[in-house]
Amino acid sequence: MTYKEETWSTLQTWLPKLEDDTWAQLQKYTELMREWNEKINLVSRKNMDAFEVRHLAHCLAATTFLKLMNRTSVLDVGTGGGLPGIPLAICYPHARFTLVDSIAKKITVVEDITNRLGLKNVRVVRGRAEELPARKTYDFVTGRAVTTIPRFHGWIRDRLHKGQRNSIENGILYWKGGDWKNELEDSHLQPTRVWDAGEILPDAGYEEKYILHFKA
Repeated sequence: MTYKEETWSTLQTWLPKLEDDTWAQLQKYTELMREWNEKINLVSRKNMDAFEVRHLAHCLAATTFLKLMNRTSVLDVGTGGGLPGIPLAICYPHARFTLVDSIAKKITVVEDITNRLGLKNVRVVRGRAEELPARKTYDFVTGRAVTTIPRFHGWIRDRLHKGQRNSIENGILYWKGGDWKNELEDSHLQPTRVWDAGEILPDAGYEEKYILHFKA
């Protein structure tokens, strides 16, 4: 078994609920990311060599607890190279995703990748979350280590609407490493749930990396 085959086999062991056609799309996504990363530095070269484990698996960890109903709306803020927005859009084709970033070259990448993957459930927007139309709200807002948690919450708190028709209440899903509690010491914010990525993805180097849920 090659290193590449072994890597994908490991991911499938960690995340056994994903279907074969989903894995095929995810593999195509990683190929497109590597192609683009040669032109634009989306991910460090060192991490790009292990992109599937260091980045993709981290995003996919949410699929172990998140179930989305038809037409659930998700806003991915600071999407960068489409993380976690594109992997989640692949896994939840019946949900609707809006991917936002203020950097034009990153939006160019995300638009190209989503088009080449044929993702009909993704809308790509260049801009800042706080500049989006005020009347538009979402079931979930996602972010992966974009900024501090209180600052992120300030950007998007008016973009959420309350409710629960999915496996968890509407709100923020935020991927965060390190001691996130320090960021919240002077804040009224407290996560509703905390998932430990190191437990979901054993032996992947995800100690002290978490997915935090803050209800709307």
